[in-house]
Amino acid sequence: MLASGQGEQTARAGGANGIVPRHVAIIMDGNGRWAAARGLPRALGHRQGAEAVRGAVRTARSLGIEVLTLYAFSSENWKRPADEVRDLMALLRLYLRREIAELDRNDVRMRFIGDRTALSSDLQELIAHAERKTAENRGLQLVLAVNYGGRNEIVCAARRLAEEVAAGRLAPAEIDEDAFARHLELADLPDPDLVIRTSGEQRLSNFLLWQSAYSELLFLDCLWPDFDEATFRQAVADYTARERRFGGR
Repeated sequence: MLASGQGEQTARAGGANGIVPRHVAIIMDGNGRWAAARGLPRALGHRQGAEAVRGAVRTARSLGIEVLTLYAFSSENWKRPADEVRDLMALLRLYLRREIAELDRNDVRMRFIGDRTALSSDLQELIAHAERKTAENRGLQLVLAVNYGGRNEIVCAARRLAEEVAAGRLAPAEIDEDAFARHLELADLPDPDLVIRTSGEQRLSNFLLWQSAYSELLFLDCLWPDFDEATFRQAVADYTARERRFGGR
């Protein structure tokens, strides 16, 4: 956790390595608890969380972050009450319809990871439209993980490798970490430098399990709707103050 004032001081100094993370991934947690603390329906917490997404995108752009990946809906979230799932899907539709034009104007490229085949046909089309419309943009890459699970991504990559071996296009001895990583979703993007989780929970919850092997992890007590620009900047300041060793010493 960041001590009071520590993030601001470090941000001014530039941190120990002075390097802004290329890729920040966020597990957005705490919408329901934010609403419950105010006596509001969970749906309103999710809507306030969507506003926090808008702010996070703006801050990521201003900081010069190249990739921002947001855990929007996990493959396990289908276990939630049906009305809450409907609210989340409706909110995703609203976000895509309302924000895509502004994201495009700001040179943001939208990309998605996860199994979209389980989504409704109209939502699949909105996702495809967002990807097509922003495909040529060269600014921030905004990745939404929707119906995503890290274990399933790894299983699918292993299956694709097995198919290549069975077809004679790949020898088993040629399978290494690089070969495996090429079969993951969005393999062209750098691994996350920094993974943030809000709400005080300290686990990855099946998020980017392969890609986060050497990510810096930051667990924040604030609930996602309260994740504002100052909080984001403090998180990045904490990252810049760390020394990344990648097992070297």
